[in-house]
Amino acid sequence: MGALRGGARIGVAVSGGSDSCALLHLMQLWAQKVGVTLSAVTVDHGLRKAAVEEAKTVAKTCAGLGVEHTVLKWADWDGKGNLQDQARQARYRLMAQWGAPRGISTIALGHTLEDQAETFLMRLARGSGVDGLSGMAQLYTSAGIDWLRPVLLLERQHLRDYLSRHQIGWIEDPSNQDERFDRVKARKILKVLAPLGIDAARLASTASALQPARQALEVQTQAAARQMVTVQAADVVFDPVGFGGLHPEIQSRLLSHALRWVSSSRYPPRRAALQDLQAAVLAGKSSTLHGCRIITKTSEIRIGREYQAIKDMSCATGVIWDRHWQLSGPDANDFEIRALGAAGLLLCPDWRAAELPRISLLASPAVWQNQTLIAAPLARLGNEWQATARFGLDHFISSLLSH
Repeated sequence: MGALRGGARIGVAVSGGSDSCALLHLMQLWAQKVGVTLSAVTVDHGLRKAAVEEAKTVAKTCAGLGVEHTVLKWADWDGKGNLQDQARQARYRLMAQWGAPRGISTIALGHTLEDQAETFLMRLARGSGVDGLSGMAQLYTSAGIDWLRPVLLLERQHLRDYLSRHQIGWIEDPSNQDERFDRVKARKILKVLAPLGIDAARLASTASALQPARQALEVQTQAAARQMVTVQAADVVFDPVGFGGLHPEIQSRLLSHALRWVSSSRYPPRRAALQDLQAAVLAGKSSTLHGCRIITKTSEIRIGREYQAIKDMSCATGVIWDRHWQLSGPDANDFEIRALGAAGLLLCPDWRAAELPRISLLASPAVWQNQTLIAAPLARLGNEWQATARFGLDHFISSLLSH
């Protein structure tokens, strides 16, 4: 926050709970002092009827402080997957989309010391390693936004005491007592562990202590990648000799990052599955995991997209496909992008000249008109179409560091 000065704009996420209410008031005092424009945002996930009135209460509070306030609504949940995780992802996506056109590149979040401790416990239960247990960072960058947690080192009760002293009310979210949610379970476990000296402060301190270890491992992994990784048509390729000579932890990190990068997944694969893959690769065996196929040869270890994971993925030709590919050419209204597949590859007589493995071409982007193949640029059937990979080696290497 010290780098933000007069004329800058900063956002703050406000749900109406004690943590975010305290953050809103504290940040408004700071913004007035340094000449920064503060804007508030509330996300209504559409999961509770009371959320509408709660958002109105936040709007009223913001109006009293002279802070611009916007309510964003999440309305596209498909009812699948983990509800809390889906809501969280939607919340961050909506806030990033809200901030960008307003010139807001930093958004403050109201996570506290207790949130850090609860996160530690939940990740411990999932068997996380150093990365997961190092917890939430006070500042990180994602989707073009700097996400800031100014009160991460403060206990929730301190913030509530501040609100009480200034006669500022807040909203109690009933879902904070719903034991169907893992975070609520972790909160209750903290009370049980406290007599052993394992309280929120201790767990948060442990998480913070692990962050330098995580950063050191990331630097070592990045250095290794510079020496033995190449990227070819959105496939990540390892030099098998160089990979085999790495420390097992660095091997694991490179594999995990490659799987996430190729599949554009938010989360890494499960530790047990990753360990099995690592053993298979070192034994010279090929495998599939996390929407990727891993081909191990004496000349290379290639991680690319698995056709089965994307065979039903389609989009209009003007849209980015599988987050990696942008296609351009003589468009028509009924053209769409789909994976080439085995049937499509049979229609590409010069595909061997592409210098890409057959299995990579199966998952490559192609232009279709219903069941008619129009173009497969990576398989040497261009027909005036071009396929451009959005990311390359520099992006792969830079994204090895947490931001």
